[in-house]
Amino acid sequence: MHPAVIWFKRDLRVADHAAVASAYACAPDQPLRGLYIIEPGLWRQPDAAAQHWAFVAECLHELAAALHALGGELLVRQGEATAVLAELQAGRPFTHLLAHEETGNAFTYARDLAVAAWCRQVGVQFQEWPQMGVVRRLGNRDDWHLRWERFMRTAPWPLPNFGDSPQTQLSHPPDPRAPADVNLRQPSRALALPTSAHLGLHDSPPPRRQPGGRSAALAVLDEFLHDRCGQYRGGISSPLSAPTACSRLSPYLAWGVLGTREVVQATRARLAALEAIDVPWAARQQAGLKGFLSRMHWHCHFIQKLEDEPELEWRNLHRGYDGLREDEHNPAHFAAFTEGRTGWPMVDACVAMLRATGWINFRMRAMLVSVAAYPLWLHWRPVGLWLARQFLDYEPGIHWSQLQMQSGTTGINATRVYNPIKQARDHDPHGHFVRRWLPHMRRVPPQWLFEPWLMPPEVQAQCGLQVGVDIPVPLVDLAEALRTAKARLHGRRAQPEVRADVGEVVRKHGSRTFRDGSPRGGQTRSRGPRHAQAPSGAEAAPPPQMSLDF
Repeated sequence: MHPAVIWFKRDLRVADHAAVASAYACAPDQPLRGLYIIEPGLWRQPDAAAQHWAFVAECLHELAAALHALGGELLVRQGEATAVLAELQAGRPFTHLLAHEETGNAFTYARDLAVAAWCRQVGVQFQEWPQMGVVRRLGNRDDWHLRWERFMRTAPWPLPNFGDSPQTQLSHPPDPRAPADVNLRQPSRALALPTSAHLGLHDSPPPRRQPGGRSAALAVLDEFLHDRCGQYRGGISSPLSAPTACSRLSPYLAWGVLGTREVVQATRARLAALEAIDVPWAARQQAGLKGFLSRMHWHCHFIQKLEDEPELEWRNLHRGYDGLREDEHNPAHFAAFTEGRTGWPMVDACVAMLRATGWINFRMRAMLVSVAAYPLWLHWRPVGLWLARQFLDYEPGIHWSQLQMQSGTTGINATRVYNPIKQARDHDPHGHFVRRWLPHMRRVPPQWLFEPWLMPPEVQAQCGLQVGVDIPVPLVDLAEALRTAKARLHGRRAQPEVRADVGEVVRKHGSRTFRDGSPRGGQTRSRGPRHAQAPSGAEAAPPPQMSLDF
C-alpha cells in the first residue's frame, strides 16, 4: 500500500508545496504519487473557459516532468472527485490524501466537503495546508496581518532530498535567478489530456495569452524583479505602459504555479540587495517592489473575504442592495458591453485587448465594471461571469469581492465611478491604445478621438467613416446615466435599514490598515464554524485591483 496521494488543485508546482514535502516525509523510500482530477462538473461551470484549460494543461505537462525528476509520477484522471478517489483506492490503496486548501467557487467548495466526507467514510486521513496568507475558520480579523506576515516569513517547504523533514529551515529565501528546482525537460511519460472541446469549452481562447508552466513563471518573475519593476510606480495605470510595468505574475499565482510565499520572499530578497546600490535606477526599482508587496497584502485580504463568506460569489455582500439591478437586466446593453460596442472607445478597446490577450491592467478592469454597473446599469453577477471567462488570471476570491466593490453593493466602500472619456484623456491622451485595438479609430482625427460620435457629417465623409455604422453610438447619454445611477445607489444607501446593517458587514469584512498601508482586516465568518465580534473601523481603500492583476 502506498501511504499518500498528493492531490493537486490550484497549486500546480512542487516547490514550497506542503503536500509534496509531507508525502516524502511520510514515506521517503516510496516514489511520490501525485493526482490531478479533470472534473467535468468544474469545467461546466459558467466561470470556466477554454483558455483556463489550455493554461492548466501546459502547467500539468511541466508538473508531471517535475515529479518524474523527483522519482515520482503524476496521475491524471477524469471524473468527479469522489468517484476518481474511490477507483484509485480500489486499485492502489492509500492511507493519506494530502492537499492545499482552496478558496474557489461554489463548485470546489461543495466538492471539498464531499471529498472530506468520503475520506471519513473510508478511513483515509485528509490533510490540507494553507498555501497563502488566507486563514481557514478565522474567527477574528484583528490579527490577520500578523498571521499573514508570519506565513510569509516562514521558511518554504523543501523539495524531497533538500532537507531532513518538512520543517527543515532554509537559510535564504528562494532566488528566481537560481537554476530551476527540478529539470523540467527530463524525459517523462507524456500526459494524454483532453482538448477544451472535449470538456465542453467551445469558446475561442485569446491568441496572445501568457503561456502556462513553471519555467515560464520563473522567467517572468526574474524579469520583473531585476528589470521591469522599475516601471511599476507610475506605469501600471495606463493600458499603454501596464503590459510591461505590471508584474504579469497574476496567472501563475492564480493557478498556483508560483507560491505566494516564494514570490514575497524573492521580492524581499531583491529589495535587500537593492538597498546596497546607490544609483537612481535602484531607487526606482525599490519603489516599484514596495508597491508590489503592498498589493500582495491586498491579494490575500480579498481572497479572505470569499473564504469567510462563500455566498458573496452570487449574492450581494450587503443584503440591503438586493433588487437594486437584478430585475432590470438589459440584454442589449449586456451584448454591446461584451462585444465591445458600447461606443466609448476606451471601453471597446479594452474589450478588444482582453479578447486578444486574456489580460488588461487593474484600472481598466475597474473601469469596465464601473461602466457596466453605472451608465449601463447591469448587475455584477452576469458581468462577473463573463469577465471570469475573459481573465486568464481569474481568482474567485479577488474577482467577486472586486465586482461587488466596484458595483457599490458592499455597503462599506466609497462609490467608485470611472468616466470612460476621462480615463481615455488621462491614460491614452494621444489615442495610441485606442487606435491599436480599434482599427476604425485610426482614421478619426485627434480632436474627435474621445467622443467620435460627435464628428460632423463632413468630417465623417472626409475620414470615410459613418457614425452609427463604422463607429457605434454610445448606448446612453453618459452624464445623464451617471447622475441617475448615482442617485439610485445613494438613495438605497441612505435608507435607514441599509445604514443600520453596515456595521455587520464591517464586522465581517472591513479592513484596518497599518501605517504602511497593509491591511489588517475586520471580523469575518469562516467556511468552518461562524464567529463574530464587533470591531470598530471601516473598509480602507485598497488599490482598485481585480483578478490578481498586479
